Amino acid sequence: MSRTAGYVETYGILLNEIAEQADAIAMRYFRSNGLRVERKPDGTAVTPADRAIEEMARGSVANSGLPLDVLGEELGGANAKSAPNAGRARMIIDPIDGTEEFSRGIPTFGTLQAIEEGGEIVAAMVSAPGLRSRWWAYRGEGAYRDGTKLRVSNVDQLSNAMVFTTGTGPSKNAADLAKIRRLLDASRNSRSFGGFWQHMLVAEGSIEVALDWTSKPWDLAPLGIIVEEAGGRSTNARGERTIYTGQLISTNGKIHDQVLQLLQ
Repeated sequence: MSRTAGYVETYGILLNEIAEQADAIAMRYFRSNGLRVERKPDGTAVTPADRAIEEMARGSVANSGLPLDVLGEELGGANAKSAPNAGRARMIIDPIDGTEEFSRGIPTFGTLQAIEEGGEIVAAMVSAPGLRSRWWAYRGEGAYRDGTKLRVSNVDQLSNAMVFTTGTGPSKNAADLAKIRRLLDASRNSRSFGGFWQHMLVAEGSIEVALDWTSKPWDLAPLGIIVEEAGGRSTNARGERTIYTGQLISTNGKIHDQVLQLLQ
C-alpha cells in the first residue's frame, strides 16, 4: 500500500463522517429564527452551531481510535500557534469558517478539516452545505470537488488575472494596505471576498489569486493542499509553505512570483 493511499484509507472515512454531520448541524441553524450570535474577546462571531460542530468533531476523532490530537477554533488545543514538533498527528478544524456570513444568512460558509503530520498537511476536506459543495485532497492524490478532479487555470500574466482578497478594513496597517492595493491594481479584475471559497475558486480554475492576510491556522489548514493538488501554489508573502504566519496567498502557480513581488 502506497503512502498516499494510506492517507485516503486512514483519514477518508473520518473526514467524510465529520463533514456529513457538520453539514446537518449547520443547516439546522442556518437562517433559523433567533440564532444567537456572541462576540469573542477578539471581536469575531461565534454561534451555537460553531460549538456544536466542534464538539461533534472532537467526539468523532476520539471514537475513531486514530492517534490524533485536535486543534480547533472554539475549544483550542495544544501548540495552537505552531506546528507539532514530533509524535502524534492532529486534526485542525474550523467548525464554521465564515461565521459572520452564516449568521447573516449568506451561504458562503463551510466546515474546514485538515490532518497535519509533522508540520505537513496530508489530508483535507472543506464542506459548504449552503453552496451544496465539498472539496477534498490527499497528498499526492489530486484535488476534487464533489468527485470531479480540479485543475487551476492557465493564465500566465497577472494583468489577465482575477484576484480575490480579504477586505481592506481597519485591522490592516497602511503598509499592508498599500501592498494589497498594488496587487489589486495590477490585476485585470479584483473582488474583496475572503474566506475559504476564494481559495477553492483558485483550485477550480475560476480565478487566479486568493489572498488571506490576517488569519489563524484553522482558517487556512485545508486550503493550501487543495490548491497544490490542483496544480497551484499556496505560500505566505515570503514564499514559505506554512499556515502559521497569518497569511495565505494561493495562485495558479504560473503567476505566483509576480504576485509575491508586489506583496514583499
